[in-house]
Amino acid sequence: MPLPRLLMVVTGDDFGYCPRRNRGIVDCFLAGGISNVSLLVNASAAKEAASLAGRHKIPIGLHANLSEGTPVCQNLQQISTLINPQGFFHGKMGFRQTLEKGQLSINQVELELKAQVRRFVELTGHLPHHMDGHQHVHVLPDVREVFAQVLSDLRIPFTRVPMEPGLHNCPWVPAHLHTFYMQVEKDARDSIPVFKHYGIRWPDVYLGLSTMGQNMSVSSLQRAIQQALGARTSDTTSRRASGLHQAVVTAELMVHPGYPSHPQEGGCGEGPDDFSQSTEREHELNMLRNPSVLKLFCQEGVQLCGFRDL
Repeated sequence: MPLPRLLMVVTGDDFGYCPRRNRGIVDCFLAGGISNVSLLVNASAAKEAASLAGRHKIPIGLHANLSEGTPVCQNLQQISTLINPQGFFHGKMGFRQTLEKGQLSINQVELELKAQVRRFVELTGHLPHHMDGHQHVHVLPDVREVFAQVLSDLRIPFTRVPMEPGLHNCPWVPAHLHTFYMQVEKDARDSIPVFKHYGIRWPDVYLGLSTMGQNMSVSSLQRAIQQALGARTSDTTSRRASGLHQAVVTAELMVHPGYPSHPQEGGCGEGPDDFSQSTEREHELNMLRNPSVLKLFCQEGVQLCGFRDL
């Protein structure tokens, strides 16, 4: 059997968001479409999700959330810089705006991150092997430093660096999302020296922004895989095969499979968002377990794995 050219962690984000998301993610894992999940510990179905991961032996990490719902840390649930007057996090863009204005306490960010790790351990019985940020908040200025410190202190080895090769040449991505993604990429690039300083690791290549929702297809996934294989760097993993060294690229593909959330069921305290209630989640689920996609992985020399296998 030929050795893989690409070791790819396919991560189902937002595990725990609602029962229908959980069911879709588990169905996708059992069909071979994903190999890892990222848990929202402040989500309404987090306890069920952790139980399902244990039952089905699904590799699971922490999707640290500072932007949606309510804090896990009880001391921050009433009065803190992380929440609005209604007691909820400021939101994807609101969090960024509050940070830019210098109105966020980084000490409170640290408290909340540590509280979410503790909740993860309570739910799963072990530390996460990887930890990233919901809506990419972990690569933002100032947040990235305390995030890396927490991972280092707790010996959580892996994170996500959301810089997707070829993203600049994706005309199907709407302009407003493209602008946001370019800022995420800049923040991610600026995070690399910080993560390296703390000894945090991540796969060679990140994928998933160009293949979200309806943009996921056999052809878009093939393009993403080829971009990953073309992004070989001096950091590419070297593995010995038959007395020779064969370069193997490591990658993470971020995905969001699931069945559409029912209105008023799920979320992190404010109810499910529009994306979770749309058909785009189920579209990703159906694509990832499509025999054509599984055949593509085989043809391109892709081997799915978890972070602990890197």
